[in-house]
Amino acid sequence: MRVLICHDTATAACRTADILCDAVAARHGAVLGLATGGTMEPVYALLRDRLAAGTLDLSGTTTFNLDEYVGLAGDHPQSYRATMNRLLFDAADLRRSRTHLPDGAASDPATEARRYDAAIAAAGGIDLQLLGIGGNGHIGFNEPTSSLGSRTRVKTLTAETRAANARFFGPEEEAPRYAITMGIATILESRSCVLLATGPGKAAAVAAAIEGPVSAACPASALQLHPSATMILDPEAAADLRLRDYYETVHPGGGEAPL
Repeated sequence: MRVLICHDTATAACRTADILCDAVAARHGAVLGLATGGTMEPVYALLRDRLAAGTLDLSGTTTFNLDEYVGLAGDHPQSYRATMNRLLFDAADLRRSRTHLPDGAASDPATEARRYDAAIAAAGGIDLQLLGIGGNGHIGFNEPTSSLGSRTRVKTLTAETRAANARFFGPEEEAPRYAITMGIATILESRSCVLLATGPGKAAAVAAAIEGPVSAACPASALQLHPSATMILDPEAAADLRLRDYYETVHPGGGEAPL
């Protein structure tokens, strides 16, 4: 696991965007796993800038998002489909048939989850998976106690997760209780993954994920088992790391390791 502690939040977002762009440049038909959430918005803003400048071409890329709320159709403004259209897809020359999210309005969410997992496999698997982390250590919507061998499925969201997501919904709306999410085993099958965490609210979860035991109590700790996982942090998210000095020695400023 590479732990990259950047000088500030903006640098961490830029480092994440650079890695994603490198993956696209390395393979025109790259399959990307994407994430939503406030942490990712600066990354997608950088990608939009690069698309506008002509320095990034996503036309051959296929994308699979981590999750979608059960009960929200793709045209609901707070669905992850609508969010991704706004943050990235509308700015990219990407056919909608190449951008995949679970169907939150499916009549049988469990069947939809299995279909989505099979679609990822049929696309050849994910080359690079982008991840955030919840304050309770979740990745995707794999809440604490999620099986480390889980596949894409329906998950009940914790009260903590629903409270964190409530700000995206109107005062008379209730944050969804369920989501279809890639499972931890599905995420671990990606050929590489990058987790971006910023702000003091993520420090405890980041420390548990990187330095704690591999445990369902902190689903992100499963990334310790991934052969090519990169954690990109700002100083506040790195604040609780016991081995911070070592990580900064290996990757000064969040850069590549000096030889």
